[in-house]
Amino acid sequence: MTKITKSMYELRYFDEAAQKDTVIHRLNSLVKLTVSIFYVLAVVSYGKYEIVSMLPMVIYPVLVFNLGDLEFLQVFKRLLPMLPVILLLGVSNPILDRETVTVIGNIVVSRGLLSFISLIIKGTLTVICGMLLIATTSVDDLAKALGRLHVPKIFIIIFLLTYRYTYVLIEEFSNINTSYSLRAPCQKGIHHRLWGPLLGQLLMRTYDRAQAVYSAMSLRGYRGEYHRGENFTELSDYAYLILWIAFFTMVRFNNVPVMLGNIMTGVFQ
Repeated sequence: MTKITKSMYELRYFDEAAQKDTVIHRLNSLVKLTVSIFYVLAVVSYGKYEIVSMLPMVIYPVLVFNLGDLEFLQVFKRLLPMLPVILLLGVSNPILDRETVTVIGNIVVSRGLLSFISLIIKGTLTVICGMLLIATTSVDDLAKALGRLHVPKIFIIIFLLTYRYTYVLIEEFSNINTSYSLRAPCQKGIHHRLWGPLLGQLLMRTYDRAQAVYSAMSLRGYRGEYHRGENFTELSDYAYLILWIAFFTMVRFNNVPVMLGNIMTGVFQ
C-alpha cells in the first residue's frame, strides 16, 4: 500500500467512526454541535496565564472518548500535524514575557512560559473537540445541524462539496501515482519534470469525476437545494445539552482544582 493510499484510508477513519451506534452517536447532531461550540468558547475564554483552572475541561473529551467508543491513538495521530502550528503561535511568549512568577528548583517559571503552556492546552483541547464532533457525527448530519442554526445555504453546500471533493482528489492522485509506479518501478517518487503535467492531469481527472457526480445528483433531483429533513430532539438530548453547559459554566467561573484542594486540606488538618 502506497503512502497516498494509506493516507486516504486514514482520512476515512472519521467517516467510519461516525457510523458507530453508541450513546454519543445517537444524540441529536444539533445538540452535539451546540455543546462543542460552548466547549470551545469556554476553553478559549480562559486567561492567558490560567492553567490549573482549565484542567477540569479535560473531562469532556475523556468522557466522549469512552462513551463514543473511540480510539485515542487514532485521534491523537491526526492531531500531531496541528501541534507544530500551535507551538509556532506561542513559541515567542517565553522570550517576550520574562517576568518571573515562581521558581521550582532551578527552573524559573515566567509569565511567558505560563501563557505558552496555556496556549498549547487551549489549542489541543479545541482541536480534539472538533475531531470528536466529526468522529461522532456524520457530515450529512452536521450539515443538517448547521442548517437548523440558519447558516446560509451556500456555505453548507460549499462545506459538503469540498469535503466530498477531497476524497475524489486523493483517490485520483492515488490512481495516477500507482500508474506511474508501474511504469517506472525502479524510480523512487515522481520525477520533478513530470510534476506539472501530472498536476494538470490530476485536475482534469478530478474535474471530470466531479462533473459525473454532479450529473448523477441532477438525475436524482438535485436543484441546488439542500433538504435538511427531520431531526427530532429527545429528552436525553436536552439532558445532555443542559448538563454540559451547566458544567462548563461552573468550571469556567470557579477554580475547581483550588476549591477541591482547600476542601481536602481542611479535611486532613
